[in-house]
Amino acid sequence: MNLRGKAVAGVFWTFAQQFSVQLINFGVQIILARLLLPQVFGLIAMLNVFISIGQTLMDSGMTSSLIRTKEPDQLDYSTVFVTNIVVSTAVYLFVFLFAPIIAEFYNQDILKNILRVYALTFIIRSLVAVHIAKLTKEMDFKSQMKLQVPSTIVGASVGACMAYFGFGVWSLVWLNLSQTIVFTIQNWFFISWRPSFIFNKRRFKYHFNFGYKMTLSALLDTTYRNIYPIVVGKVYNPTIVGYFNQAETMRQFPIKQLSAVMGKVTYPLFSNLTNDIELKKAYKAAMKLVFFVVIPVMMVLIVTGKELFLVLFGEKWLPAVPYFQILSIASIIGPLSTYNLNILKVKGRSDLFLKLELIKKGVGFLAVFLAVPFGMTVLVVSYMAVSHASTFVNMIYAGKLINYPFLEQLKDSSKLYLIGLICLGAVYLVKEIVLDGYYSDVLVLLISSLAYVILYALLTYLIDKDMIGLLMKVLKK
Repeated sequence: MNLRGKAVAGVFWTFAQQFSVQLINFGVQIILARLLLPQVFGLIAMLNVFISIGQTLMDSGMTSSLIRTKEPDQLDYSTVFVTNIVVSTAVYLFVFLFAPIIAEFYNQDILKNILRVYALTFIIRSLVAVHIAKLTKEMDFKSQMKLQVPSTIVGASVGACMAYFGFGVWSLVWLNLSQTIVFTIQNWFFISWRPSFIFNKRRFKYHFNFGYKMTLSALLDTTYRNIYPIVVGKVYNPTIVGYFNQAETMRQFPIKQLSAVMGKVTYPLFSNLTNDIELKKAYKAAMKLVFFVVIPVMMVLIVTGKELFLVLFGEKWLPAVPYFQILSIASIIGPLSTYNLNILKVKGRSDLFLKLELIKKGVGFLAVFLAVPFGMTVLVVSYMAVSHASTFVNMIYAGKLINYPFLEQLKDSSKLYLIGLICLGAVYLVKEIVLDGYYSDVLVLLISSLAYVILYALLTYLIDKDMIGLLMKVLKK
């Protein structure tokens, strides 16, 4: 199959995987939110930073190096595999020893044992990191879907059953742990590749020189994304963390699927393009198509946030709605960061990648500590503002590498954003004046969503002919 065929198949199978997995996760999230208290979700959210950091350190950015390497061989794969095993074990031992200190920091003694069990995922994931990198390098996303979906179903079933029988926070821990275990077993059973348990210093240095910069960047990003639960958990309480985490999970649900699909496919795809003209063309098309889909999805969620939470989770989660609506604004331009960062990786500019992360996250950390004294709403607004600023920085520097200036990128996406805002205002007025108080929450949700989609499609057809042309071209192909 040629590169174009692999890319098309990759988008299809990655989307199928993401949609299936996240649909299952979304369903069990609704069940768990009704069975468990916000405080339970808050406890897990307070530990996510340590779990995420551990997973980042386990990989050390070396699987990304494998994907960008033109012709990696058994020596490359095996060297990275051995490195992942050693690092993940060391990270787990470190977390195990420091778990009591982390629990004391939050003044939540239960977190000690939770973290020690939850962190076992570091070692388990390290057993399949190279398997997944190899499949991604080969753009074999169909196999990944076949392995991911069953493990997700098992994990969701375990979590839901444990929550029903009163295991509380442990239901969330074992949901993730059982899913990881089943996924790992399947990989070793169905994927033919096996490591040789050899280690080559030269290959290690090659992959590490690229990977450590990516790892440092990922650590900064992970710490920043989780600094909010850390600060909120320390300054406020687990219940507020639970509200914030539910808002973050909900707003990430649609955008994460699209970003994961396109990010996973575009990195190996961009890596195989031979010149900047082709790279710019591919990036520009991907950006406009994703923007076309993301804007109506997130705008609908913003305008129907209250009804959505009432229908799915019940009244106990209503305090999370304002956070959800503000965070959803940040999600609109979120995918653009993914594609710009992929450009930096494809160009081998992990040095620039790291420098930009240092600048962006430095500003982000400063914004967090400046906003904390003014309450949760201001804190969430600062998060949204920093997200926009970070995306703009990525667009500026990645655009320079492929001769796609920042202003040109804004011009290409501004029409759709303007159309989205017009539709948002119109549907909000209709909902507040005509629908609110007269119809059920489900009906308001359905009517508002349908009205937005119809109006958005109509205005796009009338105002942005280029977008319609690109969409028709893609559909024909």
